[in-house]
Amino acid sequence: MNELILKKCNKCGALVKILKDCPDINCCGEEMKVVIPNSVDAAVEKHVPNYEVKDGYIYVTVNHVMEEEHYIEWISIVKDGKECITYLKPGMEAKAHCKYTPGSVIYAYCNKHSLWKKEVE
Repeated sequence: MNELILKKCNKCGALVKILKDCPDINCCGEEMKVVIPNSVDAAVEKHVPNYEVKDGYIYVTVNHVMEEEHYIEWISIVKDGKECITYLKPGMEAKAHCKYTPGSVIYAYCNKHSLWKKEVE
């Protein structure tokens, strides 16, 4: 499993990571919707994660602003049910690293533009 499944409340913005899905997860009186990751940047802001493999580790960067109102909240690297996640705050650099595993999927979550992903070769 390399897929990260998230559901989001459209009213309050709550985000839930799904380990085993239930079609009836509600928040604020409404059904939470699955977040579909984007994989192609079409905006001025950059969201798709970049990576470099070096000495058995994968180093991830996201070329994105890290301002109070607009930033990458976290970067996650997923492979075979294992997840390496780095939480970020405004003012930090949008980067993360962990042990390299071929075939991983990198996810980056922007507080304004949602979920982005890139597959690792």
